[in-house]
Amino acid sequence: MKKTTVGECLHWSYANLAMAHAAVKAKAERYQTQHFMIRSRLFKGLQVGQMQLGPLADEERLKMILPQACYYCASRQFLTVDHLISTSRGGENCGENIVWACRSCNSSKGARDALVWIAGRGAFPPLLLLRRYLKIAVGLSQEREVMHVPIANPPLMPFLFEAIPLSYPPPKTLCLWITDRDAAATADG
Repeated sequence: MKKTTVGECLHWSYANLAMAHAAVKAKAERYQTQHFMIRSRLFKGLQVGQMQLGPLADEERLKMILPQACYYCASRQFLTVDHLISTSRGGENCGENIVWACRSCNSSKGARDALVWIAGRGAFPPLLLLRRYLKIAVGLSQEREVMHVPIANPPLMPFLFEAIPLSYPPPKTLCLWITDRDAAATADG
């Protein structure tokens, strides 16, 4: 099924994220039937309103229990706060949109979209960072009532629709979190 609306694209990416998260937690080399079933059920449930994204409060809980480190490079030195979706682009100045960043990453990223900046470094974002980003993107899209807008003509938003991943790399190449601590035990939402 071709994804034609903002909502379909965001829900598809989030469903892929859940599939990838389950595969990474299971230490799977590649996606298997049960992972595709997770994606299919979640996408359909989100589309028809029978399922919802987990609350951003889950991401805030993780911010408190995961190691205090840069969300982008895992450095624990010279930490600052960074707006995942830049306020200069219209991102909110709220706790859910604030992540730890070392001075170097914060300076390098600047006001750019986090997903664009990470991709420019030749990387795929850690799944927990991407989950926070997608929850914010969906929330903004719902607030602005643009979920049914055709993706061919996307509305101006604080994040870039073209940066939202619609396909994910194999699970063996992904990580849940940027640090080496096993986040799988704490990252179940």
